[in-house]
This record gives sequence, structure tokens and C-alpha cells, in this order.
Amino acid sequence: MEIPTLTTRRLILRPGDSGDVEALTRIWSDPEFARHLGGPVTLPDAVWHQLAGCLGCWQLTGVGPWCVVERDTGTLVGRAGLWDEPGWPGVEAIWFIGRPWWGRGYATEAAAASITWAFARRPELDRVVAAIVPANDGSLRVARRLGMTRTATAYLHEEPHALYAVSRDAWARRAAPGEL
Repeated sequence: MEIPTLTTRRLILRPGDSGDVEALTRIWSDPEFARHLGGPVTLPDAVWHQLAGCLGCWQLTGVGPWCVVERDTGTLVGRAGLWDEPGWPGVEAIWFIGRPWWGRGYATEAAAASITWAFARRPELDRVVAAIVPANDGSLRVARRLGMTRTATAYLHEEPHALYAVSRDAWARRAAPGEL
């Protein structure tokens, strides 16, 4: 499968490659960034395995995460996109933006582009979900900005998660993604 590249007003969402490992390792090594994500990942080989899993998600499910790059600087600022795995509550919008770039709206912008892409390419998809550790206030705010509402609690990867969702119809009624 060829992984597409998406462009938003400020970001490029592109397939990851082995040249991204160093920048992703810096992001994932930050304890504050990783505190709701299972803790820091400090070894480049572990980050390489994460990246391989992201590329594999595309091959196995037709959706997956992209590397997120600032258009103006070319700086890799995180990962965002879609996730799907067996037993998951649905196609999930995900966003992992490095701490130096928090507060700029990049998570919302990248997730909005991902959700729009998912609904355009997957006509059978009736909703997109987000599974968030309840203590992760920043991600809860992003989900709400995306128009997602809490629908349930699920036990995923040995931890309770708040499930948020946005339906295809609700997404279609929203303002243009650039207006979030």
C-alpha cells in the first residue's frame, strides 16, 4: 500500500522512515510527554520498532499514523493519524505532538486532517474514536475540540481509557478543518 501524504495549513503528515528515529527518540524520551503513554521510550531501537508498527498498521488495516512535520521549518514535531488493531473499539484518531510544540493546536489540526481523510476514504466507517487515559487532560481537550463526545470506558492495553467518538454525520456538519 502506498501511504498518502496530507498537507494542512501549517503541517505535513507524511509516512515515517528510518531517518525520523533520532527526532522521534528525542520526543518520546521526554518523561512529561510520555507520562500518559506508558512512560518514556529512550532507546532508538525501541522507537524504530514503534515506527515499524506504524508502517505495519497501514499495511494491515489501510490506515495508520503519519509523522507530523511543520511546513515552515521542516521540523518533525510528532506523530498523528489513525490506528486500528484487532479488538480495538474502532478506527482511532491519535495524536502525539512533542512537548516543545504543545499549545499550538498541532494535535487538533493533524487529527482533523486524519479524520477527514478517514471518512473520505472509508465509506463504511460510521465513526472515529479516541481512546484516552482519563488523566490526560490535554488529549481530552483535543477530543472535545474535534467535536468528539464521551461514549464509554474501555480497558485497553491493561489500562482504563475514556472512549470519545465523532460520527460521520457530526463530522460533516462541522466547520472546515482549518477553522478549528
